[in-house]
Amino acid sequence: MKRNLTITAVLGALTIILGAFGAHGLKERLDPESLKVFETGVRYMMYHVIVLLFVNSYSGFTKKTKNTISSIFFLGILFFSGSVFLISTGIVSTSNIWYITPIGGFFLIFGWIKLSISFYFKEE
Repeated sequence: MKRNLTITAVLGALTIILGAFGAHGLKERLDPESLKVFETGVRYMMYHVIVLLFVNSYSGFTKKTKNTISSIFFLGILFFSGSVFLISTGIVSTSNIWYITPIGGFFLIFGWIKLSISFYFKEE
């Protein structure tokens, strides 16, 4: 749990750094569509950072459940937002990693499904 919260806090700081970089450093370098795509990556990253803070602070889940949900969301952030950042900035060609973004999206969706199942089967 300590590890998950530490990673989450680092991702939160990284989200702010990337958002500022996109708004200030990339504004003149990227076309409006690419900048919009970059911002989508930042936005989805922050949404999931907030969820990770909740999941890992919630006393109703076991450590195993917290680790499982966190791992799924960490992979989703890495694959979805990471690939969006690489593609939108032109660092990597879309044709080289086009399949990574939907895999990341799948992990994000799966994380939400695992979260809902964990709530449903949680002992009261």
